[in-house]
Amino acid sequence: MSVVAFTIFGVSVHWYGIMIALGIIFAVLLAFYVFKFRDLKNDYIMELVLWILPPAIIGARLYYLIFNGGPWGWDAFAIWKGGLAVYGSIIGGAIGVILFCVVRKINFLRVADAVVPCLALGQCFGRIGCCFGGCCYGVETTNPNLMYFPFSLNIDGTWHLATNLYESFFCLIICIVLVLMLRKIKTNGIIMGSYFVMYGVLRAILESFRDAQEALFIGSLKVSLLLSILLAVAGAALIITQVIRLKTKKRLS
Repeated sequence: MSVVAFTIFGVSVHWYGIMIALGIIFAVLLAFYVFKFRDLKNDYIMELVLWILPPAIIGARLYYLIFNGGPWGWDAFAIWKGGLAVYGSIIGGAIGVILFCVVRKINFLRVADAVVPCLALGQCFGRIGCCFGGCCYGVETTNPNLMYFPFSLNIDGTWHLATNLYESFFCLIICIVLVLMLRKIKTNGIIMGSYFVMYGVLRAILESFRDAQEALFIGSLKVSLLLSILLAVAGAALIITQVIRLKTKKRLS
């Protein structure tokens, strides 16, 4: 599978970039639907995009560079060669949302609840991009009965579990679940906490099957596996905290 979709005026346009662009477009379109469930103005959406994208790209690159040990120098800026990490983009994007909320004086959890379904949809497209790019795949498939697309991917003649496609599919499921929850649940923070739990558990499972050559490590520990566990725990803590706060508020009122 070619990583290049087409070439125009001597510039190669990669499938990964196309899928990232589609992810952003569809995430924005979804935002126009879900923002009303947190009484947020549609005028905020494009402004949020400008706040989120730069730190998300910087975060994705820094996360990769730090835990991959480089490359540094001018090559550190060569993101068109690959080397972007999902968790880094989430951390960077979250910083952008926080800054937006500080400037606009809006409750962070209220905005985050509306953003996370869009994030999950964007991740769905992003992981399809990873499939085209031949990265983020799983361990080698040794069972001949499992050597077929989309269960496995042929990477340089060797079949590997298609963990990137698994994540894409389940991110779509997470997106749908979050949208349905957002329509029913009014308490701020529950939706974001649910995303943390669902994505954290999903990613922790998938990281267990991720090919070692496609993972980032601290010593012998997969960074994303550790972060996934922490994310799920933080999400559960946030949900419990918000539910207790809601019950306390009802009891006192």
